[in-house]
Amino acid sequence: MKRLLIVANMPSINTTALAKAVLKGATHQDVENIEATLLAPLDTGPKQVLAADGIIIGTTENFGYMSGLIKDFFERIYYPCLEEKQGLPCALYIRAGNDGTGTRIGVEKILSGLAWKMVNPPLILQGDFQMSFESDCEELGMLIAAGLDAGIF
Repeated sequence: MKRLLIVANMPSINTTALAKAVLKGATHQDVENIEATLLAPLDTGPKQVLAADGIIIGTTENFGYMSGLIKDFFERIYYPCLEEKQGLPCALYIRAGNDGTGTRIGVEKILSGLAWKMVNPPLILQGDFQMSFESDCEELGMLIAAGLDAGIF
């Protein structure tokens, strides 16, 4: 059984729905050998990251950057996980009120420093909230879980 960790900032009903959609996709009935866990950034530390075989990060765009809680998560896990988790397959989704560019760049710099492997282009959910965002997140969760399950990444 492989472990997929979903770490998502969920400050609103909409962002909670997005995180739950990622989890729903990751636990789809066609994905058999994946144990997916959704945690808030403050509930996630090095122990959970070290136990993961893959990770999906979900953040809001705050002032053109990642949420403070996701940044805090990275600060707490960076050095404890740096050597042991190089090459960790990861994906990113951003709930962006604007264009998400600053957020994407900020997270990608940290992921590069950790030497984690982005296995999917960042999903940027831009502008006013749309119901299609949930299906996009569900698809992301299923894609990453299926790739882990199949040994693709």
